[in-house]
Amino acid sequence: MAQNTTFIPVNVGLVLDLDYLEANIALSCINMALSDFYATHGDYKTRMVLTTRDSKKDVVAAAAAALDLIKNVEAQAILGPTTSMQANFVIGLGEKAQVPIISFSASSDSLTSTRSPYFFRATQNDSSQVNGIGALVQAFGWKEAVPIYMDNEYGEGVIPYLTDALQAVDAHVPYRSVISPSATDDQIAEELYKLMTMQTRVFIVHMFASLGARLFVKAKEIGMMSKGYVWIMTDGPTVGLSTSPDPSVIDSMQGVLGIKPYIPKTTELGNFRLRWKRKFQQDNADMVDAELNIYALQAYDATVALAMAIEKAGTTNLGFGEANVSNTSVTDLENLGISQNGPNLLRALSNTSFKGVTGDFFFINGQLQPSAFEIVNMNGNGERRIGFWIPRKGLAKTLNSIANTTSTYSTSKSSLAPVIWAGDSTSIPKGWEIPTNGKKLRIGVPRSSTFGQFVKVTTDLNSNMTTVTGYCIAIFEAAVDALPYAITYEYIPFVKPDGRSAGTYNDLVYQVYLKSYDAVVGDTTIIANRSKYVDFTLPYTESGVSMIVPIKDSRNKNAWVFLKPLTWDLWVTSFCFFVLIGFVVWVLEHGINEDFQGPPSHQIGTSFWFSFSTMVFAHRERVVSNLARIVVTIWCFVVLILTQSYTASLSSVLTVQQLQPTVTNVDELIKKGEFVGYQPNSFVLGILKNLGFDDSRLMAYNTPEECDELFSRGSGNGGIAAAFDEVPYMKFFLSMYCSKYTIIEPTFKTGGFGFVFPKGSPLVADVSRAVLNVTEGDKMKEIEDAWLGTQSSCQESSTSVSSNSLSLKSFWGLFLITGIASISALMIFTTIFVYEHRAVLLQPSDLRATTWSRVLVLFRIFIQMDLTSSRSELNPIHIAIPGDLPPADNDDDQDPNAQQPDQEEVQNIYQLVVPNQEQL
Repeated sequence: MAQNTTFIPVNVGLVLDLDYLEANIALSCINMALSDFYATHGDYKTRMVLTTRDSKKDVVAAAAAALDLIKNVEAQAILGPTTSMQANFVIGLGEKAQVPIISFSASSDSLTSTRSPYFFRATQNDSSQVNGIGALVQAFGWKEAVPIYMDNEYGEGVIPYLTDALQAVDAHVPYRSVISPSATDDQIAEELYKLMTMQTRVFIVHMFASLGARLFVKAKEIGMMSKGYVWIMTDGPTVGLSTSPDPSVIDSMQGVLGIKPYIPKTTELGNFRLRWKRKFQQDNADMVDAELNIYALQAYDATVALAMAIEKAGTTNLGFGEANVSNTSVTDLENLGISQNGPNLLRALSNTSFKGVTGDFFFINGQLQPSAFEIVNMNGNGERRIGFWIPRKGLAKTLNSIANTTSTYSTSKSSLAPVIWAGDSTSIPKGWEIPTNGKKLRIGVPRSSTFGQFVKVTTDLNSNMTTVTGYCIAIFEAAVDALPYAITYEYIPFVKPDGRSAGTYNDLVYQVYLKSYDAVVGDTTIIANRSKYVDFTLPYTESGVSMIVPIKDSRNKNAWVFLKPLTWDLWVTSFCFFVLIGFVVWVLEHGINEDFQGPPSHQIGTSFWFSFSTMVFAHRERVVSNLARIVVTIWCFVVLILTQSYTASLSSVLTVQQLQPTVTNVDELIKKGEFVGYQPNSFVLGILKNLGFDDSRLMAYNTPEECDELFSRGSGNGGIAAAFDEVPYMKFFLSMYCSKYTIIEPTFKTGGFGFVFPKGSPLVADVSRAVLNVTEGDKMKEIEDAWLGTQSSCQESSTSVSSNSLSLKSFWGLFLITGIASISALMIFTTIFVYEHRAVLLQPSDLRATTWSRVLVLFRIFIQMDLTSSRSELNPIHIAIPGDLPPADNDDDQDPNAQQPDQEEVQNIYQLVVPNQEQL
């Protein structure tokens, strides 16, 4: 490309801590960037003229250098400074003079709060990596982590973001370790020894590489790089220490995890590394172990971006205008000029984008956008990549594997390669240990439970030894024995010096929050208010608060008790079917069975007698018709079931003891103003007050025997009508007095009994799993039998007050079958009868006869189908004919009160049915 020999020089300042090796490496990359860029862009009209100032590791010196560059050199832009603390003040100068500040190493998030449009960060800010660290913590299941950071703006800036990221994955920060940049080795060791006395074994290091190197060397000396420890570095120490030339530093970091921005390995990057290595060794022959790091590469890209922006901004006005200040101003800051080209250069930088040695390079709101981060494991002589973290994808072993998937955010440890942890271990550390200072866990226990079988504290007066026993204690000790590791502990009763209880259960739980106890073991209920201050394990008992009341025998012994086995609808339905069966049998048997013939009163009586006598199977009448036999057989089966059920139900009503509660609901107690009992120092008192019980109606009991005595006295006589307590207590109380009391609904829900630990304690998860193992195994039965006794002989009383009467719902199917059979038999009989006498209905010779008249004749024919008491043949059918007299020998059989049909109508029907009298 043709070289432009008439270029316009543009002054650019560079502020670096030249005492650092990393700063000298960055400086060489910046010089190479200028020579490479203008070698390939010889036609550009501008040339950057670099003026370097040494900030000498000092914030004031960095500010003075920037002020000098702006005021005296009239720098159009400034590259640097090195640290975030230096950058904070330099950014203010740049904004005042409208000079862009481009930093390639100041990563603190505190700089973002300045919101200066003239600040460009050509590196990743610290907060961009915290979610990657959170993903690591979540992947390996750690619940606590302690950040160890530098006591300056760089160290403190990321901590709020890191804490939020850990909380988002349900990890707790129990402590923050702050180390001064000027701390001595002894001060570092003192802080590390303090960390050793804590449970947490996961540490996140965020500090300068120089301080981090001393930290790891000292940690190895005191034994904190052994098995069980987890160390995670942010990108700052990862970048600075992974290429450290000091073998002792690398050796002290074995097993450490680190996270840093990923730089794709390209041919161009490889060639650049070789060229830089040759040039740096030529210029710095005494620095033979220098290695190129990401900050130097970012300095190279930042220089290229600034050179491109200067060309885009143009050179119309490269001067500085005078500040609008009064003549009395005497300070350099007040007289600081304003760059005329600053706004143009600001816009050009914001719109610059290209593919640099670190990848795609462009600014959005003055920030480089986060890309993939590389996760490394320090092993051997350096680092070993184990995976990647991508902001919207999560963890992955390779970039290709996550680029080709549409899966959700991954936090699985299977997405990473195997890790060699501290102490050359391949097993995943659990992230916490029992403190190594020999301190036992201080476990608070209540003085003694009202029910001593749950918790009991006894003191030997001779030896002054305190012994804690009980159901809750036995479960806790069984759970501790089931842990995969050993813990040491001691029970400390929650009592005053005189031996009395030091407070309520709420007070006892609150002592864990105050760190007076490391845990609380006992009959402590899991409730919402307590969970605000402490964590509970999973419950090991049933949950809820119930009401217990006396029971009484409610058997009814009045004169009408025999009606109770059946409901009224079943009584009415049974009576109706007795009548129906009597009628059906009479219809089917009337014409052919002399037992169902005779005078009307005799026939009615016989029919009802036959039907009702089936109830005791005492019927004597024969059944001749096959249809009637079918109906009677079905009905007898129904009656058999009905009578047997009635007998069984009546026996139960008269003989079985029916125990019912004396009180059925809480509202009844409140309305009547009854006295109720509760256990002292329990949260149940608060529930009773919320329900509306007056304080004067509440009585405390200290033992189960005292509770029974209060029940015996009765409410109003110095006793109680009901007692409220938790389900485990109530069930144990019932096992002692099962024949006298019962539990009444509703049950007020609680969480059950659980063990108490501080918020975020890693013991909670392990003890909870151990509790599950105990409660699901045979050990739980042994503990219950040993402390609570067997309750199998005491059957739980029924608390319902529902009737035991039999209803129609239980028998409607049988009645339906009987009804269908009866109606079907009637229909069959009627069909046969009408068919046999169809001439009465079908003869058309006399049209004056109505249908009803014909039906009436059929009915009378059916009525006169009768047998005399002395003969078995049929009687003649008598139809009154006009002008004729009835046979004399049948006068005695005529009913004088019978209604005679219309003679003319009968004559007409007769002529239709019987054409001549000889046939009759």
